[in-house]
Amino acid sequence: MKKNPHHLVLGELRDFLTGKKCIDTHDERYRQKISKHLVQTLGYSKKQIRSNEVVTITIANQREGIRIDFLIQENNRTCMLIKYAPGSLVTRRLSNLALSRLILAYQIPVVVTTNGEDAEIINGLNGKVIDQGLSGIPSKTDLEKIARSVSLPSISAGIREKASRIVYACEVDGACPCDIDVCVIQSLEPWD
Repeated sequence: MKKNPHHLVLGELRDFLTGKKCIDTHDERYRQKISKHLVQTLGYSKKQIRSNEVVTITIANQREGIRIDFLIQENNRTCMLIKYAPGSLVTRRLSNLALSRLILAYQIPVVVTTNGEDAEIINGLNGKVIDQGLSGIPSKTDLEKIARSVSLPSISAGIREKASRIVYACEVDGACPCDIDVCVIQSLEPWD
């Protein structure tokens, strides 16, 4: 467990999905609230939810890791990405859509940006906001329908390059130095 000096540490808690101990912060409490909402209200099984995944972004001579809060599986494919961050949802719309184009070889069809109190649900295929609020997050039944009805287009190298630049600018360059959701994995400088 890494401590983040930027956050008020309230003790420890057990992760709802994994049962592992984690540091109790206000942000972590919101993440736990979201995971409980996914299972208890929206009908997902814990096995369908991958949490705390890290996607690697490579730009020029830097390689960075960006934490993804939740990836939801349906029909053996990742069909929904949920990214938590405090504050404004609108400011994270572009970077979260870009993240949905970097995680896998195909476009994730549903992208959710949430601050734990509100949410924006984005159609990953066209980038449009399709719903708002935690109640607007697709249920298991809704995601099953989406998974059956859409083809998941492959992400071209050009789109992946542009998405990497967007994520780097929004999530890495704009990150607080003590933010544990972003980490330098490796510097690729020739003199290192």
